[in-house]
Amino acid sequence: MSTGKINVAVENIFPLIKKFLYSDHEIFLRELISNATDATTKLQHLSSLGEIKGDLGDLTIEVKVDKKAKKIHIIDQGVGMTEEEVQKYINEVAFSGAEEFLEQYKDSAKDSGIIGHFGLGFYSAFMVAEKVEILTRSHKEEPGAHWVCDGSPEYTLETTDKESRGTEIILHIDKDSKEFLEEARIKELLQKYNKFMPIPIKFGTKEESLPLPEGAAEDAKSEMVTVDNIINNPNPAWTQKPADLKEENYKSFYRELYPMQFEEPLFNIHLNVDYPFKLTGILYFPRLNNDLNIQKDRIQLYQNQVFVTDNVEGIVPEFLTLLRGVIDSPDIPLNVSRSYLQADGAVKKISNYITRKVADKLSSLFKKDRKAFEEKWNDIKVVIEYGMLSEDKFYEKADNFALYPTTEGEYFTFEELKESIKDLQTDKDDKLILLYASDIDAQHSYIEQAKNKGYKVLLLDSPIISHLIQKLEGSKENISFARVDGDTIENLIKKEETSVSKLTDEEKEKLKPMIEEVIKEGGYTVQLEPLDSSTLPFVLTQPEFMRRMKEMQQTGGGGMMGNMPDMYNLVVNTNHELVGQILNTKTQKKKERLIQQALDLAKLSQNLLKGEALTQFIQRSVDLIK
Repeated sequence: MSTGKINVAVENIFPLIKKFLYSDHEIFLRELISNATDATTKLQHLSSLGEIKGDLGDLTIEVKVDKKAKKIHIIDQGVGMTEEEVQKYINEVAFSGAEEFLEQYKDSAKDSGIIGHFGLGFYSAFMVAEKVEILTRSHKEEPGAHWVCDGSPEYTLETTDKESRGTEIILHIDKDSKEFLEEARIKELLQKYNKFMPIPIKFGTKEESLPLPEGAAEDAKSEMVTVDNIINNPNPAWTQKPADLKEENYKSFYRELYPMQFEEPLFNIHLNVDYPFKLTGILYFPRLNNDLNIQKDRIQLYQNQVFVTDNVEGIVPEFLTLLRGVIDSPDIPLNVSRSYLQADGAVKKISNYITRKVADKLSSLFKKDRKAFEEKWNDIKVVIEYGMLSEDKFYEKADNFALYPTTEGEYFTFEELKESIKDLQTDKDDKLILLYASDIDAQHSYIEQAKNKGYKVLLLDSPIISHLIQKLEGSKENISFARVDGDTIENLIKKEETSVSKLTDEEKEKLKPMIEEVIKEGGYTVQLEPLDSSTLPFVLTQPEFMRRMKEMQQTGGGGMMGNMPDMYNLVVNTNHELVGQILNTKTQKKKERLIQQALDLAKLSQNLLKGEALTQFIQRSVDLIK
């Protein structure tokens, strides 16, 4: 038996470990099972090199909770340690056995799946334990070792008669961490951090029914047997080759990741790259519609099948955090910090790769089956439009498959749209005018007016469309977007013949102040224009720039401009019969009623007539009918 002091570089290391090694104390289980996985993986690797002969036996890792004795056991059948190795790897804090192993076998072990790199993982045990024991025996022909430490720099190390190869860690849980003596809590942690570890992990037992023999009676009951409860899937879909997986395999894995998600994903993207970094994973496109507030943080980040975090900001481009799935890379450490992500060059390369891979997949889907792509458009457009806004490289690729649907259910790429309207929808400067609606029901009358004139009206209704329009107008030449109710069609698009007003200049000069006096409290700017006689007598329009800035402000832009008010122009159609009637009505009271009625009709068409004003409009309409 020998005694000594653990060789540490600072005094009082254990209080620091207990409080600050990891932000979440629950991480201890992940770290200890990662060590057990490393020990087992090393054994498999040495066996593959012929350094260990014979059958390796059952390599399952076992976790046991002894609530009465206040202990947790983590048991593996891996390489184990000699007394000398315990002295080296355990008593010298931050000396990483995994690091040394990788260096020793660097030519053959680089793809062996060794997880640990820093040597501190074992000491996370002291965040929850008042005492820790190690019972271990090496695969080498040497006696076992028994190490004990009570959370101070003092330890004992002696030989033991442990017969089987491997290591057992025994945690004596302290009174502040008794939550970890509950089996439900341990099961929760195992399923969170170790659900896809590459070595089977046993936690308790479960009852299973044996299959009935062939020809058994219909009412025969199968025999129940007790079997080990393996809580993880050592071979998840992302670790397998895409060629070996079918569509059902991907859907089954999605259900495994999100058991409470009942809706199937639209499609998936299998990631697999070996250079200049190693990364695997599967990303799924869920049905998003127009919901930018859908729960993010649904992509899980792993390092060699060890769960790290579901906050992948910085690794996955922001616009793709709306997706779901798994990313696994050994080039990302188990303890991810924001400062690390911002500084690490490999992370930026990973982010760029994922962006490119998603763009290539979307382009492939578009080219392979455009009709199916169009059918999915409403469910994926938010991701694509968000990506076009935030990632220039994605914008360049997406420009070829991003779609612009019309209110008639047609779908155009941008180049197709330009070709379709180039001879029809231009202004006086020959700039292409792209009319669009954001709400078919609310803007129905304006859409119908445009359609009756033969114009195409796009349906652009995502919450970030104002931001995207700004970018498109800045990057495309000779085009301008105009919402269909933002101004009169006659003001937007060049006509072969200019409409002539039915009113004289003298009548116009008389009409304008007459209307302004009645509507003075509305703050409208009155404009007299000779519109088509089928157009409403009064039309409310909102300046495109001001309305767009307000929309952008509501979705995270224009914050420096303050709370912008709604602004409307009141366009008076001088060619409408009712406008002429207003001008010629002798009774002031009737004139005011007609003006107010025409204004309310314009407000109604913009869904702006509500509350008391709507009630008054209804009553006035009844009176006018009578």
